[in-house]
Amino acid sequence: MRFKGLDLNLLVVLDALLSERGLTAAARRINLSQPAMSAAVARLRDYFHDELFTMSGRERILTPRAETLAPAVRDVLLHIQCSIISWDPFDPAQSDRRFRIIVSDFVTLVFLEKVVERVAREAPAVSFELLPVDDDPDEFLRRGDIDFLILPELFMSSAHPRMALFDETLVCVGCAANKQLPRQLTFERYMSRRHVAAKFGRMQKPSIEEWFLIEHGLKRRVEVVVQAFSMIPPMVSGTARIATMPLRLVKHFEKTFPLQIVDLPLPLPAFTEAVQWAFTEAVQWPALHNSDPASIWMREIMLQEASGMATPSKTPGGRRDRS
Repeated sequence: MRFKGLDLNLLVVLDALLSERGLTAAARRINLSQPAMSAAVARLRDYFHDELFTMSGRERILTPRAETLAPAVRDVLLHIQCSIISWDPFDPAQSDRRFRIIVSDFVTLVFLEKVVERVAREAPAVSFELLPVDDDPDEFLRRGDIDFLILPELFMSSAHPRMALFDETLVCVGCAANKQLPRQLTFERYMSRRHVAAKFGRMQKPSIEEWFLIEHGLKRRVEVVVQAFSMIPPMVSGTARIATMPLRLVKHFEKTFPLQIVDLPLPLPAFTEAVQWAFTEAVQWPALHNSDPASIWMREIMLQEASGMATPSKTPGGRRDRS
């Protein structure tokens, strides 16, 4: 089928090529033989009067023309899939749908685990693929390569729909035997302590409290950097280090690590703006999935499970924090 001289079948080939950036991987993705893939690439180069990619050592580099084509081609195919090709009827009990979700270790442990357990009961053939927080999650949403993104709401873009799930509080945490961590912690003392900090993705994006400090030109003494919040408890246990973590996650790890919880101090008096050591976790999905029955079903389950979450106490095991 041709449209203004372009064989529309080649759009599928082009999308695979631009996504995989390799002939073998692209051919495998769309079930083409290697000779057929090579012939299709030759036709694409002839139509666009462009090489589309060049080799730099063993790496394929997209040409400027190909970089421009990539988002446009992907958007066209997504619109065809979501607007013209109707969604299959969704029966949770019979579906074998796999949901791909970008989610942090924190949300996985305190929230998504409950969702997965419920889905296993109601839709036993439905499965999940949980992906780590990426440096550019918006690109996954734009391409429709994931079903959901769960992050603090303040880090989400306005380009896709979202809904709030639950509120979370950041607290300071240390070893229960750490006598240098008083219950009333001043900002100056907080800054002077040895810290464990979580940073995310290849670019080591900071967590919320680190982002705040950077915004105000402040630098704390970070002794250990870890890849996830769940790696913090063993790094403070038995030491004088402290860290900043979501309260629900601290309560989760109290079962296995001796931890004490202290309120995060307010900023120095020189700051005129109020700082809320709290945030809202939200779920976001591709705009083109907004009417997908399976996506709607999963959103409803997430919302129901989130609404049933209790507000955790800051005192370990119901006891008062040690001074």
